[in-house]
Amino acid sequence: MVIKDGDTIKIDYTGKLDDGTVFDSSEDHDEPLEFTVGEGQVIKGFDDSVKDMEVGEEKEFRIEAAEAYGEYNDALTQSIPKEMIKADMEIELGMMLLVKSPDGQQMPAKIVGMTDDEVKLDMNHPLAGEALTFNIKVVAA
Repeated sequence: MVIKDGDTIKIDYTGKLDDGTVFDSSEDHDEPLEFTVGEGQVIKGFDDSVKDMEVGEEKEFRIEAAEAYGEYNDALTQSIPKEMIKADMEIELGMMLLVKSPDGQQMPAKIVGMTDDEVKLDMNHPLAGEALTFNIKVVAA
């Protein structure tokens, strides 16, 4: 069976950055990744790459940043007054926080800088600007 849009499949995978760092793997989870092809449940470049594969087939492919988590966007980095963070929270560089956007949505932000008065937050996805290479095997369809 050739995989097409609308098929629910399971895959084993390992994702690496250009420097060889593994950022995610199905070995780190209890079972293979299951998703429905073409429904936007995974990043677009990943979705597109599994089409026309078959159960048992293995493949390596690269997804450029624009088709993965997007290019790094400097506009998603901003400084806020330190007092806007809960007073009882001990903050440190590299810490992840949940912040509210102007429309009320919560989004993760990483502390990338601090002064006595301000905290610099980065709201880019941690893999923004990164090309991703995947090794996958379709285990069920």
